[in-house]
Amino acid sequence: MSAVAASESNATNNFDTMMAAIKELQPVFRERAPQTRKERKVPQASIDALQDIGFFLALQPKRYGGLEMRPQEFFKMQIAIAESCMSTAWASGIIAVHALQLAMMDDRAQQAVWNESIHTRISSSYAPMGKVTPVEGGFRFSGRWGWSSGSDHCTWVLLGAIVPGEGYRTFLIPKSDYEIVDTWHSMGLEGTGSNDIVVDDVFVPDYMTHKQSDGFAGTNPGLAVNDAPLYKLPWAQSFIRVVSTPAIGACKATVDLYKHAVLNKASGDPTKLAGDTQVVERIAAAENTIDEMEAILLRNFDTMMAQVERGEEIPLQDRVRYRYQASLVITKSIQVIDSLFEVAGGHSVFNDSEIQQRFRDVHTARAHVANNPTSFARNFGGVSLGMENTDFFI
Repeated sequence: MSAVAASESNATNNFDTMMAAIKELQPVFRERAPQTRKERKVPQASIDALQDIGFFLALQPKRYGGLEMRPQEFFKMQIAIAESCMSTAWASGIIAVHALQLAMMDDRAQQAVWNESIHTRISSSYAPMGKVTPVEGGFRFSGRWGWSSGSDHCTWVLLGAIVPGEGYRTFLIPKSDYEIVDTWHSMGLEGTGSNDIVVDDVFVPDYMTHKQSDGFAGTNPGLAVNDAPLYKLPWAQSFIRVVSTPAIGACKATVDLYKHAVLNKASGDPTKLAGDTQVVERIAAAENTIDEMEAILLRNFDTMMAQVERGEEIPLQDRVRYRYQASLVITKSIQVIDSLFEVAGGHSVFNDSEIQQRFRDVHTARAHVANNPTSFARNFGGVSLGMENTDFFI
């Protein structure tokens, strides 16, 4: 199918229909969650189901068969997936968001990936672990990276490195030029397949790289061919959310699981719980925190999208604030789930407990550098006091 025909056929896959399809898949993903953990990767059947409904095309350019959906819609769908399985939401969301970064790169890079198939998938590991040697037309590139979520389902990877004398870039590498090393034996998020990637002295053309400075300044070469408002957003604002937003879905599921357990213990009579502050106050606090996290997420993207649609720049202080707020999601999610796990009863200590699974998932997500709020708090506070910004992935 051509990109044009695919785009036309996918036009019906709007947010409402895709969200309805995800709702239908929720019990399937929940049933597959033990398999996902056991296999340490998302089952191929789940990847296929998400591909069939167009999830991986959500942020992809229409000229390459994509849907160019608003980030708000994309993250609502990721939350819904995470309500059933946080590993599935984490891995699939990260894979899907890479279409946004690729759309910002040189069109030759886009052609290399999407001319092969509009359904080509990309994993990543952005830590600057690569060794880079500039040569004519590009770079010699080597290194080893961890946490490449969903890598078993992808045929390309985006890898981070510092170019001597210049700064940070992301390098786009085909599967023929890298090795996946099975290392993912984790406490939580077991099903994300976040294995290591090894590259041994390969050539990467200059046009197959993405400068952090372009992502920060909005001077991405991809704007020459993809000029929709979506692609005028700062790239970092979308990526930092894809590794925290699944926790919101995990929190929603934990509250529902806890309510179910409590009501069953109370013979289905909620009036028996009215005087139990261990139950009602913790549920109230949990639901309020979930509302706050989701409201801030959606408000920030509503604001940014409105600004780029009007042709306005997003103020630096707002970008710094949004970066800090994204980093708080996992901390707040840990507070929500820990508060319910503490009073969830004896069954929660067993490994098949769904509440315990979400407890382990959010604590594992906290290990991702994007979810450590310390440096982002310092930068936000400093910028608020008139100091220079020190973060260029915002």
